[in-house]
Amino acid sequence: MKKVILLGATSNISAFLIPRLLEESDIELTLFARNASRRLLQYSDHNRVTLIDGNWNNLSDLETAINGQDIVYLATGHFTTANQNVVSTMKTDGVDRLIVAGGLGIYDEVAGKFGIWNAQMMGDYTEIKRAAQVIDDSGLNYTFLRMAWLYNNDQHLDYKVIPQGTPFKDTQVTRQAVAKLIADIIKDPVLYQRTSIGVAEPNTAWDKPSFY
Repeated sequence: MKKVILLGATSNISAFLIPRLLEESDIELTLFARNASRRLLQYSDHNRVTLIDGNWNNLSDLETAINGQDIVYLATGHFTTANQNVVSTMKTDGVDRLIVAGGLGIYDEVAGKFGIWNAQMMGDYTEIKRAAQVIDDSGLNYTFLRMAWLYNNDQHLDYKVIPQGTPFKDTQVTRQAVAKLIADIIKDPVLYQRTSIGVAEPNTAWDKPSFY
């Protein structure tokens, strides 16, 4: 069995990721979140799911939850202290494979009119860049997902991967597509090792996302 923990298991992407992962018979899931036992009650009786009430700002909560896992998924990479805690705990517990959901723009890679719009919408990137640097410098086998602007659509599962160092032009991607990508990496952990990748819906290189 492959043991996978979702830190921030009540996130919007996790809502699509959890059912997708449970379709795989060889995955055991630990769902970690504040009040997970109440907010994820629908999974409480599943024989391959463990619910843990925890806070990623509390090292003891993380140490208990991450110990023995094979893969860690962190639902947001925007918080420096949380990232430091997760990285520290993974090293202490001897867990190496990390997948982080983050945002675009941390390398000033968003191009053209979309880049101008994105910068106006996002504002000060200082904390987000600092948080991402913690993952870049972690020494762990990480995949950092720089996601385009997110929306929901069950019919749009296509995604494209934009390598680090490549201008980011596509504007949007569905949470369902991102969940599919994360599940693909979990099923085949050699994908996108030790790198930051952009994630977007193909053919959406516009001035801004269609839903704005």
